[in-house]
Amino acid sequence: MLGGGIDSHKLNIKNQNINIFEEIISLENLFLAWKEFSHGKKNKSDIQQFEFNLEDNIFQLHRELKLKFYRHSHYTAFNVCDPKLRRIHKATVKDRILHHAVFRILYPIFDKNFIFDSYSCRIEKGTHRGVLRLEEFCRKLNGNNHKNIFALKCDIKKFFDSIDQGILLKLIEKKIKDKNTIWLVKKIIKSFPIGLPLGNVTSQLFANIYLNELDQFAKHKLKSKYYLRYCDDFLILGKDSEYLQSLIPIIDDFLQRNLKLILHPDKIIIRKYRQGIDFLGYVALPYHKVLRMKTKKRIIKKIILKKRELKNRLISKKSFDQSLQSYYGVLKHCKGQGIKKKIYRLIRGI
Repeated sequence: MLGGGIDSHKLNIKNQNINIFEEIISLENLFLAWKEFSHGKKNKSDIQQFEFNLEDNIFQLHRELKLKFYRHSHYTAFNVCDPKLRRIHKATVKDRILHHAVFRILYPIFDKNFIFDSYSCRIEKGTHRGVLRLEEFCRKLNGNNHKNIFALKCDIKKFFDSIDQGILLKLIEKKIKDKNTIWLVKKIIKSFPIGLPLGNVTSQLFANIYLNELDQFAKHKLKSKYYLRYCDDFLILGKDSEYLQSLIPIIDDFLQRNLKLILHPDKIIIRKYRQGIDFLGYVALPYHKVLRMKTKKRIIKKIILKKRELKNRLISKKSFDQSLQSYYGVLKHCKGQGIKKKIYRLIRGI
């Protein structure tokens, strides 16, 4: 399941070269967008309020879009810590339904032009597939662990805040020629003062459209066969650390000139495979992978908190067990016997 609760079998993948706007604003698409958006959220008060007059609200949204009366509402901002502090901007229910409706139609149009090894917010991709691909690359490049190899790991400084809305619109216009669709996309992008908001499902797609320029540059200009990206984190593997070092200013120059982005100077790392390559919450090593130390500490901290909430009857035993299963799900993808034993000791008294 893709971020935002959209399943691959639900996406509208008709021929959308004709009148994309009508596909987006169709009642069928809007109701499907509502169904996907509201899944698992029916206990939220704003969702319940919208659902109380669901048909009237959807028909009203359809009319506003058809007559070009639609205006994007303001956002509600709040912080989350998962694991680092992030500022989330939450749109109204009506706007979020529209974001899903836009995503449903535009995603398959753009996704087929993305490189295979882009793993963020894409159907049948995700963190675990990204880590498996990293391991596959490492085996190929080092001859099944007979040679040492190196990984250049980088990320982009304040990525979502730094996205240039004008550049993003031009990239979208290269693919979408329908003026009405561009009008609607512009409404969504310009609803936020600068960059893109963390919280919109459309931001996930727009971010991939933006960084597809980097992906294409890495694959076709730099000829980097062993390149992976997840959101604004990316890796390039190679046998020569000096060559990887030489790529850093070239990539940084491309980002600044073409996308008005810069590499985070404190997060440019070159490591030997035998030292472990830290990527997407795991550390890949020649014969196994382990959980990143920060991730281990976060899981233990959360279990202690959940145990306290269970003891004080703030959560149910079922909710506690569901949390445990999600942590075990993370651990099944790596060598995690040690942390499993620690978790067992923590919960044994319950």
